[in-house]
Amino acid sequence: MGFFDRFRTPSVTATEAMALVSAGATLLDVRENSEWNAGRAPGAVHIPAGQLAAQAARRLPKGRRVIVVCRSGHRARAATQTLTGQGIDAILLKGGMRAWEAAGGRVVVKGNRPGMVA
Repeated sequence: MGFFDRFRTPSVTATEAMALVSAGATLLDVRENSEWNAGRAPGAVHIPAGQLAAQAARRLPKGRRVIVVCRSGHRARAATQTLTGQGIDAILLKGGMRAWEAAGGRVVVKGNRPGMVA
């Protein structure tokens, strides 16, 4: 491992993330409430980035990989680093919810109706 490797955030593509979620990983959405309410991936856990450090340990399932997502990937990168610092097996979804939707991932709102990435 090179010196800078320890600063890299582990990441997956949207297609890889979908496969991991299908296999039991948790999808964690760290967007703000208004973004979440506009549209989210079915089954995702929602913890806004600003509340992550305080809520992650009690809200995330133990022993499961966590795929972290925001709208485009910037907030999720910092959130992934926060989680890995807490000893959680977390990985960034490159490109965020935009990439999820572009790869054919469902985006829904309350009642499982179609939503949009805000």
